Amino acid sequence: MPCFNRTVPLLKDLQTGRRVVRNILRSRRNRRQLAQQLEVAPQLAPDSVRIAVYFADTRVNLYQIRQWYAPLAELSKKHQVAIISRSPGTALTLLDESPVPVVYKRRVVELEQFVSEQHPRIVLYVNQNAKNFQMFRYGRMWHVFINHGESDKMYMTTNQFKAYDYSLIAGQAAHDRLKRKLWGFDLAKKAIQIGRPQADHFAGELPYTPDDRTVVLYAPTWEGDREAASYGSIATHGVRLVSELLASGRHRVIYRPHPRSGVVDKEYRAANEAIIAAIAAANASDPTAQHIFDDGPTMGWQIASADVAITDISAMIYDRLAVGRPLLVTRPANPNAEVDEVGYLGAAEWLHADDAPRIVDAVDRVLTNEEAQKNLEYWVTRHFGDTKPGAATKRFHKAIDKMLADWDRHALIHEGDAVSSEASPFDDDDDEDAAPSEND
Repeated sequence: MPCFNRTVPLLKDLQTGRRVVRNILRSRRNRRQLAQQLEVAPQLAPDSVRIAVYFADTRVNLYQIRQWYAPLAELSKKHQVAIISRSPGTALTLLDESPVPVVYKRRVVELEQFVSEQHPRIVLYVNQNAKNFQMFRYGRMWHVFINHGESDKMYMTTNQFKAYDYSLIAGQAAHDRLKRKLWGFDLAKKAIQIGRPQADHFAGELPYTPDDRTVVLYAPTWEGDREAASYGSIATHGVRLVSELLASGRHRVIYRPHPRSGVVDKEYRAANEAIIAAIAAANASDPTAQHIFDDGPTMGWQIASADVAITDISAMIYDRLAVGRPLLVTRPANPNAEVDEVGYLGAAEWLHADDAPRIVDAVDRVLTNEEAQKNLEYWVTRHFGDTKPGAATKRFHKAIDKMLADWDRHALIHEGDAVSSEASPFDDDDDEDAAPSEND
């Protein structure tokens, strides 16, 4: 037994050592590949970038900036925008898919060089990565938190909001949330409501031909890895509700499960596979039905095109509210699942597992019931304000223009100030080799 006790920590140390070596080799390989791409990439003219988006994360969190691609591309028609990446693997991916220029600045000294060459007026942040603090030191610019979504999660009221010069928030719900949680936070000055400009770009080419069928998006989350977060509905609601909708003859189902569905629970995985098989069988029986199992990389057209959305407790709720259209929220069957009914969930159109056999009636109700429509309108407005196409983009651009005008005003005030280096000699410039795997 004593020998066994010594062996286990040794094995863990060996595994950790191998992982560190793999990360170092991967990082160096990415750097070499990135250097080759950057040699042929178009160069930004000095003093041309007015708005920088700072993204210090690895590939695992790219979803946080991807949802801003379309709004940033639209903004770049008025102002030069560039994304600053601190990770070689992330930079490689961004170079392939970003609609705006990407610069790679791994070391702090390179970051300082970028600032001295470009003099950006505004830096946008989509998350609370600890490396954001390395960018905060530069004072001749506005640091602006734009987040990567809207929800009632604790993340939406972190005290880190106070670190930014401004925060662009979705609407009145976010304003009130911050007012309750953050002591001494000057909301009137620091928080600007813009809605969700991403929603203005949700529309896209449809993989079906619109007709008189009612389109229902069922977008459940995964089963979760603990009871408090067991929000997934595939096993408890999904099989029956999808079966009823497929059998109705007047509905088109878009099924988009979370990619991790079934990784923990075999029953959940089996239910997911059963739904996918049922959709395939329904299409084989009637090709005009054009039901869809969707596991594609893009998200937007599904939310915008569906007449009714059925979601679990997840960020999908708020994406759907952002387009201002009817939705049903599945009530977790597990009594230990934590449901915070402060805010929208206190007034949501709930779908219990026992209601799944009557899903057709539930869909009809949220589409036609006057009370349900008024309830939806209230919460859409509370969370996002005006959701008419283009309204959020207009507010986003207005906020940017206001901050640029403020920058010009302060630049005149400080025109005669001496400019000194804002670098810190205590920053660890070269920590990429110790970074976790970007494929984790």
